[in-house]
Amino acid sequence: MKEKRTTPLRARMIEDMRIRGMGESAQRAHIRAIKEFAAFLGRSPDTATPEDLRAYLLHMTNAGITPSTFNARIVALRFFFGMTCGREEMKRHMQFRTEPRRLPVVFSVEEVSDILIAAPGPGLKYRAALSISYGARLRSAEVCNLKVTDIDSQRMLIHVDQGKGAKDRKVMLSPGLLDLLRDYWREARPKGWLFPGKPRINPISPRQLNRAFSAAKTMAGIAKPATLHTLRHSFATHLLEANTDVRVIQVLLGHAKLTTTARYTHVATKTIRDTVSPYEMLAKLQDRAARRHLE
Repeated sequence: MKEKRTTPLRARMIEDMRIRGMGESAQRAHIRAIKEFAAFLGRSPDTATPEDLRAYLLHMTNAGITPSTFNARIVALRFFFGMTCGREEMKRHMQFRTEPRRLPVVFSVEEVSDILIAAPGPGLKYRAALSISYGARLRSAEVCNLKVTDIDSQRMLIHVDQGKGAKDRKVMLSPGLLDLLRDYWREARPKGWLFPGKPRINPISPRQLNRAFSAAKTMAGIAKPATLHTLRHSFATHLLEANTDVRVIQVLLGHAKLTTTARYTHVATKTIRDTVSPYEMLAKLQDRAARRHLE
């Protein structure tokens, strides 16, 4: 993150975030949140009082700020006052908002196939990139930052370097996905970055990948309010519908808690549809009782 033309207060906050090992995108989000608060306050944010905080929370509420944005700003404020200002007592005056838990949108297997086929050209570049996003459940930034050497065809694994939480991990590489990647490699001969941008010394950006996804979704005639992240949700749901043990899916997705993985059971419609209701057993017992009564 650039630290030029910053106030001493902002420079100190940036140093605190770097000490904590916070990623650059998280740093930018925190700085942006404190700028929003300072603009509301009209003075340096470190001079805020508990009443100022209360007024700001009310301002965000009245402005219709979504719970996710509201809570993200609270997290940034808690870091700013607790770490940078040394004013732990200010945290007592910050309240998180309950965020409605909505079921994620998912594609059917057929819809995923249509999107991948419709991926824009020329060549297989974006089809391969979107296929990795689905087939290995990678985030857009993780797909963009893949290197050719990250594809381990001997062990059938993909190495993800510094993924979410600044953690390295290994993800599955299916035979079909490997075949597609080999076709793409023979066509494009990438060196260094698996999906180079322009100039080729840089990888493609998440924005480019998201544009390719949006174009493919439109070309496939799919109107669902979905994003590239929906491919990740669909991957987990389709595994559940294929009767994969939820604990295996937990490992594949890299979830620390089983409860995080379990939310996909709510959208695994095939599993729900194919599960035999206990009412069927009740109906059989009622039929037997009725026959005994007639006899």
